[in-house]
Amino acid sequence: MNTLTSFPVATETKVNGARLWQSLMDLARIGATPKGGVCRLALTALDGQGRDLFVQWAREAGCTIRVDAIGNIFARRSGRDDSRPPIMTGSHIDTQPTGGKFDGNYGVLAGLEVVRSLNDSGVQTEAPIEVVVWTNEEGSRFVPVMMGSGVFAGAFTLEHALAQRDAQGISVGEALTAIGYAGPRGATPAVGAYFEAHIEQGPVLEAHDRVIGVVQGALGQRWYDVAVQGMEAHAGPTPMALRRDALLAASELVGEVNRMALERAPHARGTVGAMEVFPNSRNVIPGKVGMSVDLRAGDDTVLLDMDADLRRTCARIARERGLVIDVQQVVYFPPQPFTPDLVEGIRSGAEKLGYSAMDVVSGAGHDAVYLARLAPTAMVFVPCENGISHNEIEDAQPEHLEAGCNVLLQAMLRCAGVVA
Repeated sequence: MNTLTSFPVATETKVNGARLWQSLMDLARIGATPKGGVCRLALTALDGQGRDLFVQWAREAGCTIRVDAIGNIFARRSGRDDSRPPIMTGSHIDTQPTGGKFDGNYGVLAGLEVVRSLNDSGVQTEAPIEVVVWTNEEGSRFVPVMMGSGVFAGAFTLEHALAQRDAQGISVGEALTAIGYAGPRGATPAVGAYFEAHIEQGPVLEAHDRVIGVVQGALGQRWYDVAVQGMEAHAGPTPMALRRDALLAASELVGEVNRMALERAPHARGTVGAMEVFPNSRNVIPGKVGMSVDLRAGDDTVLLDMDADLRRTCARIARERGLVIDVQQVVYFPPQPFTPDLVEGIRSGAEKLGYSAMDVVSGAGHDAVYLARLAPTAMVFVPCENGISHNEIEDAQPEHLEAGCNVLLQAMLRCAGVVA
């Protein structure tokens, strides 16, 4: 079946932007921070309150609710033929410790607004529509990140996820029970298609003055822990030429990681985001440095080439500076392209609705990356102010959020079908 063109689309149906905005502001009160952001960590009491509010709203919109064993919430609006796999949309409502009002939350409440708007217009779909809240996308309290969608897609087992513990020793299973969202075990149901609306979390759309980002796919990611082992020594008596300075070697590697990405533009990324220096004393030459390296690219061949470049570079620096550099890969996400006809549906929907648009790639991980392993998948991006996210000052324009939701609605109707 061609998911883009099999059914007519009710193009006159539009969302209620003011209602969408108010729902976002209402949800943001749960865990609100003094600086205007949100702290609602996964599976805390505040997350439970946010989930309760979503469930209340979804039931008021006529949805039935199902919760699975990892705590994912599925709110279903029935279709004419409920035996068909649902057309799904959603995201997450857990946040970073200093998170904003829109990351994840927009995707969930845009899905809810689609349901509400279809109700307002009296539109019946052929297939059911589901809005999902995925558990622990952020990974701030429990790892791995994107936990709920990862279990759903079979990226890791339910048992592994439930056993993970936070800094206080509380397990995921215990936390789910505590907030009342430990659902029954069961087989993963089929999904007809999956859509996710999201703020871009980067500056590209704003820089190009575009309202809709047509997401081609998500960058692959390889994360590393790198240990640079030199020799600590007194900063005064040790001549420069005889030093085995671990921080000097690590500093050279930072520049090299930047080079690796620049040489593979435009979709490669290279970042050193964390560094620990030992013994971290003013007059001691650093003897050991631990650091992170984050490499990303849109093509796995490029990402493998960056991996090889990193290892060659570390070997060269170690040889030239007389020290040891150990490289351990700790995370790998392959590049994930999204489904071409669904992506084209996002593009054509934006055009028909009169919104400016451009093709983009997602540099961040999203639940859609895991769902794309199971079902046709696409994402809709809208701008966020100055590209800032994972920050209490994260902001987005109401008219942009409304536009993204309208594109989402039309894309979902193309797949769900409209009963004549």
